[in-house]
Amino acid sequence: MATNNPFAFGKAVEGEYFTDRIEDSKRLSANLSNGINTILISPRRWGKTSLVKKVISDMTAPNVRTVFLDVFQCKSESDFYQLFATAVIKQTSSKLDEWLEIAKSFLANVSPKFSFGPDPANDFSLSLDWNPDDNSTADILQLPERIALKKKVHVIVCIDEFQQIGDFSNSSAFQKRLRSVWQHQQNTTFCLFGSKKHLLEDLFNNKSMPFFKFGELMFLQKIPTADWVSYICARFQQTGKSISPDLATRICLATDNLSSYVQHLAWIVWYRSDSVVTESDVDQAITEILDQNSFFFQKEIEQLSEQQMNFLRALADGISSGFSRKDIIKKYRLESSANISAIRKALIKKDLIDVTPDLVSFNDPLFRLYIQKAGGL
Repeated sequence: MATNNPFAFGKAVEGEYFTDRIEDSKRLSANLSNGINTILISPRRWGKTSLVKKVISDMTAPNVRTVFLDVFQCKSESDFYQLFATAVIKQTSSKLDEWLEIAKSFLANVSPKFSFGPDPANDFSLSLDWNPDDNSTADILQLPERIALKKKVHVIVCIDEFQQIGDFSNSSAFQKRLRSVWQHQQNTTFCLFGSKKHLLEDLFNNKSMPFFKFGELMFLQKIPTADWVSYICARFQQTGKSISPDLATRICLATDNLSSYVQHLAWIVWYRSDSVVTESDVDQAITEILDQNSFFFQKEIEQLSEQQMNFLRALADGISSGFSRKDIIKKYRLESSANISAIRKALIKKDLIDVTPDLVSFNDPLFRLYIQKAGGL
């Protein structure tokens, strides 16, 4: 009988830890297999990275090459080009001589230099000496397409935390450069996504931005409670423990069905419980996960104005619309309707709330719980 904790969090989940997303997986796989650029959009912790990794890991056709890179640490165009070229070369080829040949053939104008790790056959980094004033950047951006043509394959490039390019110096010009090259590629398909919904929406859904209509927008929905409950109960059962559907539902309610938090809270409940999960186990697990995050939540609160905090208190009390009503403004000391609009914009920019035409919600359900429990904080 298995004794390892059957839940995983803090990383992209794979294999048996991946749950549901059946229709999303089918749609994304169909898009990428058929050459349709796709942009995944949702708030943080909804499982975008796990979904993409699941889909590309299932692409085993011999004529497909998949490339995955995370550009979160990139602070400039130069950082992006270095990481992009390294990932494309490394993940479309498997042999040292192929890496060297590709760099020599397709990146001659940018003077590629390899630095090898302890295992030269599998590990290297690439440094590029490029001049942004000539055509060398186009050579780098054309790399997946040229490899696709040379190898007669279809290359799929998946870029996580893509919204980071919005922080680059002269970002608009850089975005235009990417779009001008990538939009003409016939054998390369892009999947672009990240953890900041409002920034991605601005990049891809704003008519004035270079990446407007670059591909299909896929807005992920939360995994339904019923699917999570089935998954949680089954995972407990596989390790010789049991949890009732009602208590599994409490895990979902506390975490608002956000994938990473569901897995994390379920992990704590499993760890704390004996053979049968009790209500006390779930209560203590919720307290523990809030304590683990309290330092970060307090840091967030310290950066808020009094009225921004008042708005979040109203939201935590269950108010999701109608903030401009006189009784709401008075009760939560929000001053005026005009002031509420400014507060919402500031909280969206801080990535604390999500706003749809119908309602406002917390991006982080544990932050909501923290504010509720803090009371008059």
